[in-house]
Amino acid sequence: MMMQQIKKMSGILMMILAPALLFLLIYGAWANINPLGKDDINKPIPWVIIIGVFTPIAIGLFIFGYYAITGAYDDQQ
Repeated sequence: MMMQQIKKMSGILMMILAPALLFLLIYGAWANINPLGKDDINKPIPWVIIIGVFTPIAIGLFIFGYYAITGAYDDQQ
């Protein structure tokens, strides 16, 4: 009984964390991209690569959280 509650709580955490991290990453890119800047953080290409790699990871984290909430992992311990 206790393990199912932990799984459901971690599922809720993952479903909240995935879009929040993706939003923070996109906001960080929007705030730091500056065509007049000289640093690497001001260039859009590294941001596009990072966001492109992290987006499927965040989607997978959200799906994993959804399955944890719906009880797909209840038969496993």
